[in-house]
Amino acid sequence: MKSEYDVVVIGGGPAGLSSAIAAAQDGAQVLVVEREAQLGGILKQCVHDGFGLTRYGEALTGPEYAERDIDEVRVLGVEEALSTFVLEARGVDCGVELTLSNRDGIHHVKAAALVLATGCRERTARQIQIHGDRPSGIMTAGCAQNLVNLQGMLPGKRVVILGSGDIGLIMARRLTLEGAEVVGVYEAKKKVSGLVRNVVQCLDDFGIPLHLSTTVTRAFGRERLEAVEVCQVDDTLRPIAGTEELIKCDTLIVSVGLIPENELAASLGIEMCQQTRGPLVDQGFQTLAKGIFSAGNSLSVNDLVDYVSEGGARAGHAAAAHALGTHQRAKNLIRVDVGERLSSCVPQLVDLNGDLSRVVFYLRSDGDYPEGRVIMRSGSRELAYKRLKPVHQAETIRIEADLTELDGDILAMLI
Repeated sequence: MKSEYDVVVIGGGPAGLSSAIAAAQDGAQVLVVEREAQLGGILKQCVHDGFGLTRYGEALTGPEYAERDIDEVRVLGVEEALSTFVLEARGVDCGVELTLSNRDGIHHVKAAALVLATGCRERTARQIQIHGDRPSGIMTAGCAQNLVNLQGMLPGKRVVILGSGDIGLIMARRLTLEGAEVVGVYEAKKKVSGLVRNVVQCLDDFGIPLHLSTTVTRAFGRERLEAVEVCQVDDTLRPIAGTEELIKCDTLIVSVGLIPENELAASLGIEMCQQTRGPLVDQGFQTLAKGIFSAGNSLSVNDLVDYVSEGGARAGHAAAAHALGTHQRAKNLIRVDVGERLSSCVPQLVDLNGDLSRVVFYLRSDGDYPEGRVIMRSGSRELAYKRLKPVHQAETIRIEADLTELDGDILAMLI
């Protein structure tokens, strides 16, 4: 490991790998820092197919998708620091200085540009306040996926799944195929959190019941989980007295949402977006901190890995341009706001010194609608238009816009 690089990427998942590839292709010296012993991120344990349909035009498993980027990283000579942790990051005049730790000791590394691709973590049972003891058999969906797909272990024989996130839905199918009985999937909200296709392929096709407006309120068992209490909830997600039901099970899998890993970004004083819980970025995915970029699920939770890779590549190209001195961001940035029926937009800023001819925006709706039209305006100018039928809250809306002629700030609307 050298002491200086043009670009350092934190995270070796799909966003980090695509960032590293793009930066190296542009001539930057790149280091990828990954806390696990292998590159690939969460894709390593996603043995189901469906990845790469947009990017490659074919359905790949998670490991197959990751392998293509890992091979490219190594062909380009990107340096890897595996089983390595970031102890500290601080801004300096020439960029960022990192303190890294691995089996070889403590390392101090300087980078002209830093890409944060740190991904997400899952909410646990304790974070959603399930009462009771702490017996074995309660785990996140990602943990169960790791046990089954990487360790070859079946976590239990009679399973309850709380939450209808995509990983939870996929694990309902996976566990059924491995011989476990999935008693049901319970979701506190009135509608499913995951993609519609996963409900059909993972629950309906296997006869696994889905219970909406219902949650788990208590766990029973000392050494091992023996049962859970489920209860219907009202519109405010409060349990309704008298609707309690005891479900015997030995495993509870929690799939109730993802939390972007942005502790490192916070330590650098980077301004965050309240809606996405990731940094505010421009179309090159540069944050408001000069020379620091963000990509992937730590920026905004995505439903398609193809979009993660696309955004990572944009961050990598922009990071290389900054590090090599071929791009200087404009002092004044254009703001991007969202109107009714939209909950978030990435990027939230536009750099007028950047490429404006084909800017990609990733939007989220605030609910499900039978149809809708996305319109992006700048003053009286219409920048982009896209018709959707239907509109799902769980699915990212991708839209391209020509921003070469702007008339002030930008407003994205779903009507």
